[in-house]
Amino acid sequence: MFFPDTQIPFHNPRQIRALTGFIHATKPDGVIVIGDWMDYPQPSRWNRGTRGEFEGSVQKDSETGKRLLGEIRKGYDGPIDFLEGNHDARPRLHLAEHAPSLAESTAFNIENLLDFDAHGITLAPAWYEFTAGWVATHGHLGLSMSRQAGYTALNGARAIGKSLVIGHVHKLGIGAYTTGYAGRMSALYGVEVGHMMDVRKAGYLKRGAANWQAGFAYLDTDGKSATPTLVPMRADGGFVADGRAW
Repeated sequence: MFFPDTQIPFHNPRQIRALTGFIHATKPDGVIVIGDWMDYPQPSRWNRGTRGEFEGSVQKDSETGKRLLGEIRKGYDGPIDFLEGNHDARPRLHLAEHAPSLAESTAFNIENLLDFDAHGITLAPAWYEFTAGWVATHGHLGLSMSRQAGYTALNGARAIGKSLVIGHVHKLGIGAYTTGYAGRMSALYGVEVGHMMDVRKAGYLKRGAANWQAGFAYLDTDGKSATPTLVPMRADGGFVADGRAW
């Protein structure tokens, strides 16, 4: 099960609550938080030198992030792997750039801000092969971007030679590419797992809209092959999956 970008504090609480309930009910073999669980707008380059740099609190936002991770744990005791997104890394990178004498401290690393130890969460490698032939990454590391849903992930899959699951682009889509000859064919897939932001909170969207799709994704796998499923979500958190409405 893939938990998409939530961008706390710009998250949609109803969608997060709905997916958390789905995880409690279905008990997946593993949950992968795809990254950008947090937004941390204060130490971003967009806020540098503006009033926004001094509004809000990294600590307060982290408390919200920890609480919502705790909600998942109330009904799910399986593995949770966490990929660090570019927004999750903002406090750590801001400290390294603007207060290098303090950069040896790990207090602003995402695993400490969100207390992974207390929640039984593992920080995954940036390129994480979670089952045979499939890799998960947040999506901000050197991928060729596309406006079409599924194709940023597919570009990455073709580059690394394995099927790829990403977040980052806030799109919900699947792209596919087949190679081979003389009947010996092999297919790669690129999967983008959507987002769970409340877009009304994203003041940087100047037109109030973006080519984003809310939802999540999961993969059924036997260790040799995998079938990805995309699940669109309504703003109120409703969705249809596994043969029923949630």
